[in-house]
Amino acid sequence: MTNPLAGLGWSDHWARLLAGSPGEPARVIRHDAKVLTVQTAEGIIRIPVDNSSANIVVGDWITVDEGRFGALAERSSLLTRPNVRGTGDQVLAANVDVVFAVCGLDRPLPAGRVDRLASLAWDAGAAPILVLSKTDLATDLADIRREMETLHPTLDILEVSATTGEGIAEMRDATAGKTAVLIGESGAGKSSIVNAMLGTDAAETGTVRDGDGKGRHTTTARQIHTVPTGGCIVDSPGIRQIGMVGNPDAVDALFDDVTDLAADCRFNDCSHTSEPGCAILAAVESGTVDPLRYERWRDLVVEAEDTQQRADERAKRELARTQGRGSKGRPRRR
Repeated sequence: MTNPLAGLGWSDHWARLLAGSPGEPARVIRHDAKVLTVQTAEGIIRIPVDNSSANIVVGDWITVDEGRFGALAERSSLLTRPNVRGTGDQVLAANVDVVFAVCGLDRPLPAGRVDRLASLAWDAGAAPILVLSKTDLATDLADIRREMETLHPTLDILEVSATTGEGIAEMRDATAGKTAVLIGESGAGKSSIVNAMLGTDAAETGTVRDGDGKGRHTTTARQIHTVPTGGCIVDSPGIRQIGMVGNPDAVDALFDDVTDLAADCRFNDCSHTSEPGCAILAAVESGTVDPLRYERWRDLVVEAEDTQQRADERAKRELARTQGRGSKGRPRRR
């Protein structure tokens, strides 16, 4: 009998990490408010969320000991997004290899949105792939493709329609042997793509408004589905607003066609803004690097640095509050 964990990415790596931990290995395939749904070798079970498992997320490898959470394997990656309200990060999924940034062609496609979605993937250590969904609704697909290749030359791009089946085989190929997650706006077609990849109606789908193409949150919880051709896919609720990651290195990875030139700058501490001998500025001047792409890179780096600084300041304030609470009631030193 085939171990159902194999389809979810179980390997010797995870076996070593969980060796010696109490209970049987399992992968978290769904997280609701008070219940974790997990897949074990014996089947799917539900275990309660308690203080010890409050931070467990979809995609985690754990052990289940007598119907409760046992141990957590060290994560290989953690996909998060900054909370736009500035109160910390929202965790999306753990142990993800591929991030499909799904953008529907029934609505505008801002370059900044794609950059932010791809930055989330690089920040997690996963590979981003831009998915242009609902191609059956696009009348100028070739022009859109050329524009996306110009604006995002480092991204792999897939053209996908859950209605016609275009691109579904390529998405299955990109998922084979991996854990992939779809992220994007509500109504972008994520759940329809999941159903097309699975060949079933496992994910609930909905309609979008005629006026602005926006959809409602038909997916209310993240959930892993095993793809028949190999690998597994995480469907997730739509993201209305995307904050910037507080990791300038993730931005640099997205713009590596620009940042790789920095090795030829005259000064090691070149800021790439005004210094003589800056290889990046020279490439912009010669036309090797598109000036608009250079500006997007600089703007996103500054935004990421600001986000990082604000997060550090919040952490310091929280530490000070915690230490303050801990000192209450202690006698003063004389």
